[in-house]
Amino acid sequence: MASNTSSPDGTAADETDGSDIDPDPDDAEAASATQAASGSEATLESESGSESPDISNVLLVTIDSLRADAIAPYDGDRHSPVLQGLADGGTVFDNAFATGNWTPFSFPAILASEPVFARDGDIGVRGARTLASELSDAGFETAGFNAANGFLTSHWGYPEGFDEFESFVTSVGSSRYSRYLAAHPTVEAWIQLASSPIRRLGSKLRGERDDRPFLDASRMFDVEDAATDFIDDTDDPFLLWVHYMDTHTPYVPAPRYIREVSDGIVGTHRMLHAHTRTSLGWEVGERTLRELRTLYQATVRQVDASVGRLLDTLEAAGIADETAIVVAGDHGEEFQEHGHLAHYPKLYDELIHVPLIVNAPGVDGGRRVTEHVGLDAVPPTVADLLGVDAPADWRGESVASAVRGESDPADDREFGGESESDGDPVVSVTVRGEEVTEQPIPRSLSDGDLLVSVRDAEWTYIENVDADTVELYHRPSDPTQQTDLSADPTDEQRAVIERFAPIAADHDAELRDSEAAAEASGDTDGDEVDADLEARLEALGYR
Repeated sequence: MASNTSSPDGTAADETDGSDIDPDPDDAEAASATQAASGSEATLESESGSESPDISNVLLVTIDSLRADAIAPYDGDRHSPVLQGLADGGTVFDNAFATGNWTPFSFPAILASEPVFARDGDIGVRGARTLASELSDAGFETAGFNAANGFLTSHWGYPEGFDEFESFVTSVGSSRYSRYLAAHPTVEAWIQLASSPIRRLGSKLRGERDDRPFLDASRMFDVEDAATDFIDDTDDPFLLWVHYMDTHTPYVPAPRYIREVSDGIVGTHRMLHAHTRTSLGWEVGERTLRELRTLYQATVRQVDASVGRLLDTLEAAGIADETAIVVAGDHGEEFQEHGHLAHYPKLYDELIHVPLIVNAPGVDGGRRVTEHVGLDAVPPTVADLLGVDAPADWRGESVASAVRGESDPADDREFGGESESDGDPVVSVTVRGEEVTEQPIPRSLSDGDLLVSVRDAEWTYIENVDADTVELYHRPSDPTQQTDLSADPTDEQRAVIERFAPIAADHDAELRDSEAAAEASGDTDGDEVDADLEARLEALGYR
């Protein structure tokens, strides 16, 4: 693919020439980040008042279990040079929040701009007006490649609107050996340890990089290869969505990335020790927790490198300067901030505060937006960037004007005082069983208590609407939400509670009404999950 030659309405687009990719892998990765950071020519054109180039394509990158502080744009101590390059050349949303603590509760917002349960009491998007459907109807080519997250499959309606869609779930379940390793990371860690010297030597002899884990259990390379083929074979304007799973438990990165984010000397033994203790249910002490964090950061770097290769593909195809990049985490990950690992049913920032970066060609980079935004803004923003009208029933609002620098959301707020935030707070939900760690994790409103959180850029309000309990946190002074202010609130804090409580109540009522209507009409999801899908969900820890 040399370039998009026409827009969906048939008008001609400017031809662009592809550039050679530096054969040295490290230089190529740095070039990806630099290119993504918006070249000086584009900056000068923007400053001179010239119109920004038309955006023909969008690459939407979603990364499972990616908390905001796991990448360099949100924490300067992190090592993610490609994502940092995208941030340098784009817009970073400092207060972006997921609408749920795990994938099925978050993705209805990301791909359909609607809350989970709000349409028919279901956790999927079947029958929704999805981003892919709207863009396909507008004439765009659409492709989606999901790295085997079982909740983003046809069972829950996610292929709808995509001309090309692959979840790679069956490839995980097709081999008993592969399925076993995917579900037993400690065994895979042992194999990594034993094979690492041979693999590294073989990679050097072949002139390759040692960037592949022993088993591509996360399906990263399947997704990357499918996306690359799509870009190479597509001549029309497009939406390309890729979803990475590397940062989801179990964390099994290639050893080189463990070394890269740690001391640079040893790698696989960290994975072996951490997985052994967690798989056997032993106490997670400070050493194990550090190792788990290191493994997690290594998976982040592994995804970062893969995104860099996709940027190289766009550059080689000659369409980098007409392609916007949107990067988001679907939810975060806990490392015992509130007593657990992974992403059990809670609504604190380690699970809800996620990255959101938008890099649009021809727009000045380095912009940071402090106004709060929910991930339901992703579909209308992508549609706006591509010049497509958003459906009236999408809940989120486009933030494309902030990306273009046409508006600066207010960032001085006095909640509970005389002024209020310009934007609506972000509402997130989860469902909790009798125990936080209950398996299977609740998937419907009837599976446990409904928790609703309401957030703006400063405050977090959490209510268990079934148990009638409330929590309130002031994040600037309590970033990890350890001090609940609801028991003895000040006048300001009471005003926040009085403002947010009705929002939570209204959301609860909407979800209950939707569930009741679906049950009355018989339009509930009674389909059984097939064996391959259940195997993949079990491999991810969802028994």
